[in-house]
This record gives sequence, structure tokens and C-alpha cells, in this order.
Amino acid sequence: MIQPAYLETFLRKTLGVDPGSQVADELRKLASTINVQRGCMAPIDHSRAMLVYVAHGATKLVASASRDREQIVAFHFGGDLISVPENGLHAFGLTALIESTLIVFPLNAMIDCAQGERSVMRLLLERAQTALYRCRDKAVGLGRKNAQERLAAFLIGMTERIESVQDDSCVIDLPMSRRDIGDSLGLTIETVSRQFSELRNAGLIETEGRSRVLLRDPGALARRAGHI
Repeated sequence: MIQPAYLETFLRKTLGVDPGSQVADELRKLASTINVQRGCMAPIDHSRAMLVYVAHGATKLVASASRDREQIVAFHFGGDLISVPENGLHAFGLTALIESTLIVFPLNAMIDCAQGERSVMRLLLERAQTALYRCRDKAVGLGRKNAQERLAAFLIGMTERIESVQDDSCVIDLPMSRRDIGDSLGLTIETVSRQFSELRNAGLIETEGRSRVLLRDPGALARRAGHI
């Protein structure tokens, strides 16, 4: 069920906008709050760039090319801001990995509305920088790292975003499938499964089912990822 409180929390706590201000009223008029079921694509206007806030859940941003080819560009979780480009050389879509609540704004209209709000513009810049850093790290991995380094780097990256702690161990509950992980990293599902087994046999991780991963030695895993 969609909860209107998500939008108010986003305006007040995330953007730092006075809820009684004119800017807040204008942003409310621009916003659309949607609930997306697992495995479904968010109904977003692809004729213009959109800014999406993940109020709850987890999603994957997918780029589509000709001949029904798709590539997972990034995974996003609760609290993330996502810039979804308008359709151009490729078509982009946002698919829910689990049931998710999204707040959607037309990007250019939101920037025009909030350009006088320093807190909003600072947030957008910081989130854009974070996305750029992640894209650069991923480019290095896809271009120069082997399969095990890519998976190790992926797991380390997930600890920074969805980590919890259990018995002094880092725990991540991955909402995406092994196939999605492979697609994101440029690997087959068989290679992903094999690399999970090798990391487990090396004592660096433990797995519970298909989604829970316990990192027994994050430092060693980071070294295995090729981090310096």
C-alpha cells in the first residue's frame, strides 16, 4: 500500500525542505508516488529524464539495446536517488527486485523548482558524485579484473549499502538473483556460482540460502577484490 508519509519524509529529512514552504508545495505537485510489485517495471515517463527516490525496497536500472539485449546498469536500495535518462541511444527502465515504493519527479522541472534551495542542490550534487564514483569503479572492474575480483568487489560494495551485523560478522541480504549479479558484472550465472563457491572454500564468506552472505574477513575479501 502506498504511504503518503513517504513523500513528506523525503521532503523534510532527505531534501531538508521546510514542509510549509512554497518550494515544498511545488515539489508535491511534481511528485508521483508509486508502488511497484516484485519483478515489475516502474511506470515512468521515458520521454524525459526523471529523478526517482527509492522510499522503500530495491530496484535495478536496466538499459535495453536492439535485438532484445539488456544490461543491468546499477542496483538501487531504500534511500537512493536515481537519475533515469530519457530514451535515446538506449531505453532505460527501473524494475523492482522486491516490492518497492518510489517517488518520481521530472528531473528538469525539479531542478528548476528547487534551484534556490541550497540543501537540495547540494544533495543532488553529492548523489551525482556518488553515482559517478560507482560507475568508475565498475568500469575498472569490467575492464581489468577477473571474475573473482569482480564478485569480491561487488560484495564489498554491497556492505557499504545494505550491510547488517550478526554475531560480529558483516551480513548482506542480496535482493537480486545470481543471474542479475552476473549480468551486472559481465559474467555467466555459472561463473558467479563457481566464484561464490571459491570464496566460500577460502573461508572469506559463508552463504545461507540464495540471498544471505556472511563476510568472515572483509579485509581479505577487499584484497581479493584488487583494492589498494
